[in-house]
Amino acid sequence: MIENAMDQTTLKQYLADDPPTVVQLSIKPHFEALNTKEQKYAHYISRGSLSGTRINLRQVSAESESMYDFIIALHKSCNGDYKQLQTSAKLSDEDIRHYLSYAAQFLGNCGNYKSFGDSKFIPRLPQESFATLAKATSQTGKLYESFKDNLYESSISRMHLGFPDKGHVSSYYPDSPDITTEEINATAEFLKQKKLLPENTRLRKTKSGDFEVLIASAVTDPKVRDVKDSQWTLPAPLEGKKLNLVFGDHHVEMAKIAENLAKAQEFALNDEERAMQGEYVKAFHDGSMEAHKQSQRHWVKDMGPMVEANVGFIETYRDPSGLRGEWEGLVAMVNKERTKAFATLVESAPSQIPKLPWSKDFEKDKFLSPDFSSLEVLTFAGAGIPAGINIPNYDDIRQDYGFKNVSLGNVLSAAAPKAKIPFIKDSDQDVFDQYKDGAFEVQVGLHELLGHGCGKLLQETAPGKHNFDVQNPPVSPVDGKPISTWYKPGETWGSVFGGMGPSYEECRAECVAMSLCPLYDILEIFGFGNGKEDLNGVAGDVMYVCYLQMARAGIAALQFWDPNARKWGQAHMQARYAILQVFLSAGKEFCELQHKSDDLSDLTIHLDRTKIETHGRPAVNKFLQKLHVYKATADLKNGRELYEGVTHVGEWWAEKLRPEVLRQAKPRKVFVQANTFLLGEKVELREYEASPEGLIKSFVEREYV
Repeated sequence: MIENAMDQTTLKQYLADDPPTVVQLSIKPHFEALNTKEQKYAHYISRGSLSGTRINLRQVSAESESMYDFIIALHKSCNGDYKQLQTSAKLSDEDIRHYLSYAAQFLGNCGNYKSFGDSKFIPRLPQESFATLAKATSQTGKLYESFKDNLYESSISRMHLGFPDKGHVSSYYPDSPDITTEEINATAEFLKQKKLLPENTRLRKTKSGDFEVLIASAVTDPKVRDVKDSQWTLPAPLEGKKLNLVFGDHHVEMAKIAENLAKAQEFALNDEERAMQGEYVKAFHDGSMEAHKQSQRHWVKDMGPMVEANVGFIETYRDPSGLRGEWEGLVAMVNKERTKAFATLVESAPSQIPKLPWSKDFEKDKFLSPDFSSLEVLTFAGAGIPAGINIPNYDDIRQDYGFKNVSLGNVLSAAAPKAKIPFIKDSDQDVFDQYKDGAFEVQVGLHELLGHGCGKLLQETAPGKHNFDVQNPPVSPVDGKPISTWYKPGETWGSVFGGMGPSYEECRAECVAMSLCPLYDILEIFGFGNGKEDLNGVAGDVMYVCYLQMARAGIAALQFWDPNARKWGQAHMQARYAILQVFLSAGKEFCELQHKSDDLSDLTIHLDRTKIETHGRPAVNKFLQKLHVYKATADLKNGRELYEGVTHVGEWWAEKLRPEVLRQAKPRKVFVQANTFLLGEKVELREYEASPEGLIKSFVEREYV
């Protein structure tokens, strides 16, 4: 168990952002360009997605749902007039500002733990001031009493999401304070053998020591079931204990979701969308992950739609075991102009993949050309909004049907106030500012399309049947020997690599981006240069900023490493730290962290653009080759040794650099999203100002949540 005493200096890093960076997710022109049927289709999927807000809250912490209700009720009590609330409560300007900052960060993360990093944040206003605000009405007072002990609670172990037996917080294991990691893993292995997918589940340990698998569904006795039985007696190491399936988790929300998606189905724009929405309704009404898998087959086949949408328990980053999915819903409009550029990248993919450091033995037999779109987001329901997405995550669908990549254009372009970027040399600030968005779009495009899209899992698909020549197995480029490991029947990438898997895969995808972004023909596809070498021109600048931005992200990643638990809290940032270590391993003449001050307050990245091709890219390729081959061959032993080694945080990084990273950390963006309302036969779009008050109001007006 982790030592729980926290000093005041450490506590400061957990205080809410002051102020948070609140930006508007602008969508109006793109939504208004849709016809009425398209708008209604988008409207109902948006409402269905956002109807899952309380699921997100429950997936973060036990107290988050009551805290959400408090924020909504307090806003309604003063009709959004916080100046009047401040006066009646006799609070200072600073107090009310700190409350609004906390409320905005809470809503932007859909809970009191950061969606990016999984660490708790605590209000800056004194507890007595928060208690004074709570006296506004009897409802706010009652709600405050229900969460006040957790609001400011700051024992070190409970400041991070993670396994309960390590002292951390996880709502994927509700009412189970004594559940162990071993029990979680043993039940997961049993359910895998029963072929019950875990993404829409939570796990509860009862007082008798038995286990309940809570399945998200609108009904408690569904007609559609993925497995016939509902109760088993477990084998060793939990021999004699019972495991029961309990349907109806989040039943109120799941009913609303299914109802809205059934209405969306009436306005579907083609047969694939109609079939997809039908499968969604089954998935969420009855709790069937097999129906959700079927929805994803239809989704992949729905190429180039006017309204792009995907809903479900998708990403597994926040479950410490890396198995259970977070509720997520995307509704977006296609940006046709930017999508044309991505279409060219898709067309070039079969000629780009062979440039990666492995043979065709470790690549899909045929690259399934995916749909790659630049989207403008209307709604992203969940705890945070990514810059790009590559789904579905089901390995068999990806290999047999393909996948889709989306770049979220208005997320990438949402403007934050200009400021000096930490750890970037003064001489690099201008080029960094000018090309950071373009470089990030290149990185996201390559990461999502070729990163997550490339590669083959070498499998024994059924007893005695393999998707490779087992009598003459491929030779590993890592050691020059025939491979000796592969996935056995029933095994998946996620089941073999477990909790380490998500970050490992993000690192592999990021490395693919770093391997390919120095290629001038690829930079030309994104609109930079003419495809010819031009190290000191626009294409060279974008390539340089791609590498510089990754190096800076590797430093900033230390904010998401917990020195007490000695663990990473964010998959992508762990990956970027690893890549910085790879850059540094290429030699000081290529990449070096330079400083004169002992406290590292003047630390900057020295990166030589002339050595990206000769030093940086070869180092990335060597590392990427190992990541890829170990994944392809189910080689967990070597994969873990490699990844845990490169992401180990040494003494200088932990005790010298990390405090400076925290001191210079910039608040992450929180997004104010629009709402839609059906008025008669017309859909009204309502946008809100980019302020804490505007963000709160956007949630208040979702009265169906």
